[in-house]
Amino acid sequence: MEANWLIVGLGNPGAAYERTRHNLGFMLVDRLAQAAQTQVKRDECRSLIGRGQIENQKAELAKPQTFMNLSGEAVSCLLRKPDRSVERLIVVSDDLALPFGKIRLRPSGTHGGYNGLRSIIDCLGTNDFIRVRIGIMPEHPVSETKNFVLETFSKSESTEVEKILEISADAVRSVLRDGIDRAMAEFN
Repeated sequence: MEANWLIVGLGNPGAAYERTRHNLGFMLVDRLAQAAQTQVKRDECRSLIGRGQIENQKAELAKPQTFMNLSGEAVSCLLRKPDRSVERLIVVSDDLALPFGKIRLRPSGTHGGYNGLRSIIDCLGTNDFIRVRIGIMPEHPVSETKNFVLETFSKSESTEVEKILEISADAVRSVLRDGIDRAMAEFN
């Protein structure tokens, strides 16, 4: 039996973080869940989970509730189930090193200083999993990165966020439908 796809959006739980830059992973999972007519609310492995069909593939959508720096604990627990595998794991995160709105897909890679990815790599013992990174870097220098990523989007950014999420959702759908190489060729 082929494993389900596990699509994990990174973010921080709680209303205070809901529309912050650091929660783009959660926002994208919610967007995919809405399109798949499912809800991400079942509690498993310190995560909220939903199941649905995306591009005729069985997919599970997850939002770890461990806070960003401990995301790996939730992801490694989720991957212990026999119908899941690291080969069919997609991790979605924001990325301060990419210009605002730019999307970057990769089949593997380093954590790039991103604590959520670092935690996942450390807990899984591998960096061989697909990631979708969504750029949040503004055109001006950022003095306090921690504060910046935990702020809500500016008014001008907010109008763009919905478009960025839709393109990012298309990128995830492309990975499921066409594979990572074709998706990278189209969206990177």
